[in-house]
Amino acid sequence: GGGGGAGGNGGAGGTALATSGHNGVRGAGGDGGDGGAGGTPGDGGNGANGATGVNGGNAGNGGNGGNAGAGGTGGNGGTGATTGAAGLSGLSTADGGNGGGGGNGADGAAGTTPLASGTAGGDGENGGNGGAGGNGGHGGTDAGNGGAGGAGGKAGNGGIGGNGTAGANAVTAGNAGQDGGDGGAGGNGGTGGNGGAGGTALSASGHNGARGAGGSGGNGASGGAPGDGGNGANGSTGNVGGGGGDGGNAGASGTGGAGGTGSTNGAAGTNGSTPYNGGNGGAAGNGGDNSGFGSMAGNGGNGGNGGVGGSGVAGASGGVGGAGGKGGTDNDGAGGNGGNGGFGGNGGTGTVANGSGGAGGKGGDGGFGGDGRGGSGGYGGDGGYGGGGTDGFGGAGGDGGNGANGGNGGQGGAGGNGAVGGAGGHGGDGGSNSALGHNGGNGGTGGAGGSGSSMGGFGGSGGSGGDGGGGGALGGAGGGGGVGGNGGFGTGGDGGLGGDGGNGGSAGGPG
Repeated sequence: GGGGGAGGNGGAGGTALATSGHNGVRGAGGDGGDGGAGGTPGDGGNGANGATGVNGGNAGNGGNGGNAGAGGTGGNGGTGATTGAAGLSGLSTADGGNGGGGGNGADGAAGTTPLASGTAGGDGENGGNGGAGGNGGHGGTDAGNGGAGGAGGKAGNGGIGGNGTAGANAVTAGNAGQDGGDGGAGGNGGTGGNGGAGGTALSASGHNGARGAGGSGGNGASGGAPGDGGNGANGSTGNVGGGGGDGGNAGASGTGGAGGTGSTNGAAGTNGSTPYNGGNGGAAGNGGDNSGFGSMAGNGGNGGNGGVGGSGVAGASGGVGGAGGKGGTDNDGAGGNGGNGGFGGNGGTGTVANGSGGAGGKGGDGGFGGDGRGGSGGYGGDGGYGGGGTDGFGGAGGDGGNGANGGNGGQGGAGGNGAVGGAGGHGGDGGSNSALGHNGGNGGTGGAGGSGSSMGGFGGSGGSGGDGGGGGALGGAGGGGGVGGNGGFGTGGDGGLGGDGGNGGSAGGPG
């Protein structure tokens, strides 16, 4: 027979009118109609959105399809009202074929006293695909402290995890600026949702709010990529950049978010205000276990760069690169490879009047290879460059990360240039290998020393090479030692020492 007709849409909820006592609650959106029966059933109608009121109305449920027709999509939750002493939460959406988005949290009302924070957005409900969580409400503004931004709502569970919402922005206030809200976490499901970015912290006359952290990636078949850590706001005192969110676990894990960049210098002065360090890179999630082949772990996030120094102030240090995740275990085939360590952030540049460059951040360590047959360890991340000093000392280069389970060590960062060059970073050590007959990782190369620019300025010493890792049992070769870094130009920096070679693997026992 012919296809059934589509079910009708549910009617909108009735309007609640204000009274002198309190505001009426909004009516719920009507349910979607059932699809007609037939050879091919019609889809159920969509649930209507809840109308706006003091509390947003619940979205109507999607109608059931006639004779196994697809259920309608759940409506979006209504927006919470903006009036009243405190912002109200948006309501969660009802179930349907696909989960609707959570309602938005309401804004805090303005006043003359410190206000309540904006409320969190409603959670997305379960369905075919999880809906995105609502955004957190903004904090109110007044002459006192601004309310903190509400956190983003959690995405609902379903076939595909909803994306975490961005954290609400903190509002400028007369006194202290408030923290940005954290990004919402990705929902669980077939594919993990992406973590929301950290909210933006705004400057204020008192001090700057700290950055919200990036949301973590959701868990699922493939971990979502986490949001990056927020950047520190500029001002009279720079803020620390937020850390990058961690990658989601299970499946092919998401990549760790990049650490936020440290804020730049504040107002100029005889002794410029001190910049802050860059945020550390987020750790990558582990690879999922699998029958057949373990998935590869995600790579560690890069460390954020250090802030620039004010007049006469040293640049800040770069953040540490995130560690690589462990490769997934496999019962039948090869283990997944470990993720690579993230790069260390670069040191900030020192400005005039003998400001020294900041030190480069350490590269992240490589992740371990998965259990099974021969999962390789990840490479250690390279160290960040040392910041250059305009008239002062160059910053030291960051050390390279260590390799894991046969992975090679990362290269040491180069020293910064300055009146006296900075020393090069140490090369990371190669990872020893526990697998039968597998070679150990090679040591990383030491970083080059920075050049000395002033008359008689010394070049920085080269970093030492990393040690090679030991070989596995049954005759695995030891890794080679890393090459020492070159000395910097100037009156003659010393070259770095070469790394030691790794030990060979032990011979196997009798059969």
